[in-house]
Amino acid sequence: MVTVETVIAGITPGTMWRNWGRSESVRPLMMASPSSVDEVAAIVRFAREREFTVKTVGSGHSFTAIARAQDLQVDVSRLDGLLGVELSRNRVTLAAGTKLHRLPALLGPYGLALPNMGDIDRQTIAGATSTGTHGTGAHYPGLAAQIVAVTMVTADGSILRVSETENPELLPAARLGLGALGILVDLTLQCVPAFLLHAVERPGGFDEVLDGLEQRVAAVDHFEFYWWPHTDGVMTKSNTRLPADAERHPVGPVAAFVEDRVLSNAVLALLCNVGRVAPALTPGINRLATRVYGNRTYTDHSYEVFVSPRTTRFREMEYAIPRAAIPDALRDIRSLIDSRGWRISFPVEVRVAAADENWLSTASQRDSGYIAVHRYFRDDPEEYFRGVEQIMRGYQGRPHWGKIHYQNAESLAAVYPHHADFVAARDRLDPDRVFTNPYLDRVLGV
Repeated sequence: MVTVETVIAGITPGTMWRNWGRSESVRPLMMASPSSVDEVAAIVRFAREREFTVKTVGSGHSFTAIARAQDLQVDVSRLDGLLGVELSRNRVTLAAGTKLHRLPALLGPYGLALPNMGDIDRQTIAGATSTGTHGTGAHYPGLAAQIVAVTMVTADGSILRVSETENPELLPAARLGLGALGILVDLTLQCVPAFLLHAVERPGGFDEVLDGLEQRVAAVDHFEFYWWPHTDGVMTKSNTRLPADAERHPVGPVAAFVEDRVLSNAVLALLCNVGRVAPALTPGINRLATRVYGNRTYTDHSYEVFVSPRTTRFREMEYAIPRAAIPDALRDIRSLIDSRGWRISFPVEVRVAAADENWLSTASQRDSGYIAVHRYFRDDPEEYFRGVEQIMRGYQGRPHWGKIHYQNAESLAAVYPHHADFVAARDRLDPDRVFTNPYLDRVLGV
């Protein structure tokens, strides 16, 4: 049994913490890194007795202040690994701090995979699902929709199981809980048999792609594209699912290094720095990028195709809007950039996702299109992001919880049908706001 004395021994004075995008930093009063559920529960009781707030951190891949801890920061990365497999139903239970990039090795021996993934796999499974991470595909919802059960430590230090049969009324809240309901310690996911993806990456024209967007989305399992500002150039990615025993034709190691490491990261970072020194060069640089990026075909394991290396630091805003609104919204963004004379070096990313029933999902009860804008981490993104946000709000936009936005509880309640239901679940599980911070107070209310 973990005692308060052992918890105190495991808590250290806080040190400076920064997120990956360098948009948030904090020196919490104290830090802890538990390795068991009992330790997590004891830490929460320790904090509650002293009226401290508690916030968990994983990989720091959120650009918002959602993980910012003022009193006690709890790093869940030692809660790691595969805890159980129910092969008859293709379900697995993972410790909350398990990184997404570890899943192929953990699930592979059982012939399982996640049905969909985003393009970054450095996050913890709890962090990714709690902030609404998603991939792309008209018939595939975000990662949180794959959750069938969670175990969490609640504000009084007790352990709560939420599943299809235990406290099921809380499942639409707990799957995507922003860290506001408790500390997730494990998650059970609905997986699928492992599969390959046939990937076709091709350049296209801005109007051509937007005018035919619905057809492109419907033609393949997973479609997305990137538009380079100041150009008519678009890079499309079309991925079709194949059985696991289909023939693989992966990208060769040299080509993968050149495309994914050199062009997509090292050269991008160089171009961003050149653009900072000489902004007038940005349009020409972007036009060059449209000629050298994205013209290949290959077939590989799903996780090899979904995920791309990301070593160039940036800051990001992403909004979900009704899928049919993507063409108009993107054209509005293009007009905004041109009218303001901004020089934007990062491409704009466009994806889609199926509707789901999670209360704070960006795709809650509607098929959604996603538009993501980025700035190099050394650039100030606020003017660009606020301008884009104004456009997105005109299309009933919902911001990604882990990406920069400027909305509050009142404005968010107007676009999330179950915002009040989630707040009621928070009131039930954490009435004294043990797990709050200023970000959560802003988006949920005090």
